[in-house]
Amino acid sequence: MSRPDESDPLLTEQIAYYRAIAPEYEDHTIPGPGEDELIAAIDAFQPTGDVLELACGPGAWTERLLYHATSVTAVDAAPEMLARAKARVGEDRVRFIQADLFAWAPDRRYDVVFFSSWISHVPLDRFGAFWSFVADCLRPAGRVFFIDDAYRTPDELIAGESSSTIRRRLNDGTAYRAVKVPHRPADLEDRLRRLGWRVTVTATSGPCYWGQGMLDRSRGQGGG
Repeated sequence: MSRPDESDPLLTEQIAYYRAIAPEYEDHTIPGPGEDELIAAIDAFQPTGDVLELACGPGAWTERLLYHATSVTAVDAAPEMLARAKARVGEDRVRFIQADLFAWAPDRRYDVVFFSSWISHVPLDRFGAFWSFVADCLRPAGRVFFIDDAYRTPDELIAGESSSTIRRRLNDGTAYRAVKVPHRPADLEDRLRRLGWRVTVTATSGPCYWGQGMLDRSRGQGGG
C-alpha cells in the first residue's frame, strides 16, 4: 500500500472526500442521459486481457470490465471504496490495491488501462506526469479507455469558473475541496496528442465523455 502524497493538501483533502462519501456515493450521481452510450462504448472497445482500473470507486465499472477481461487489478486510495467494490464483484479474477495514484508504481504491465471519473481530478500541472505513468502501466500494444465529465455546479465553484478547485458537500453538509478540471473533448484530444497519444474523445448526449486509444510509440511521449 502506498502512502498518500501529503505534500499537496488539496489532493490529501480530495482523498478524504472520497473516503467520506463512499457510503452515500450513489446519492451524488451526476444527472442526465448517456450511461447506455458509455456501456455500449466499453463493450465495443472490448477491454480484453489483463486490465488495470485506476480509481475504481465502488466497483460499478469493475463489474462491466469483468464481462471482457481475463483479470482486473483495481486500485483506489480509499479503503472504504475498495470494501464496497469487493462486496460488489468479489475477488475472483480481481486484485484490489489500496494506493494513492500519485505515489503508486505498477508491479507489472497491462493490456488495458481504464479509469472513470478520474482524469478531471488530476491537476493540470500533473497531467503530463500522469500520462507518463499510464504509459508505464501498458504493454507495447496496450490501450486506454476512460470516462469522465465536466459537470460543476455554481455552488462548487468557490474560486470561479477559471479555477479547477471546487468544494463538494456530503449529505450532512460537511464540505471538502477537490480538483475538477472541466476538460472539453476536442481540447483533451489535442492535449493528449501533444503528449504522444492517439486518443479519440467522444461526448455522450449527457454530461459525460469517453476516450479511447493508445500511445503513438512511433513518436515517443512528451512529459509536458
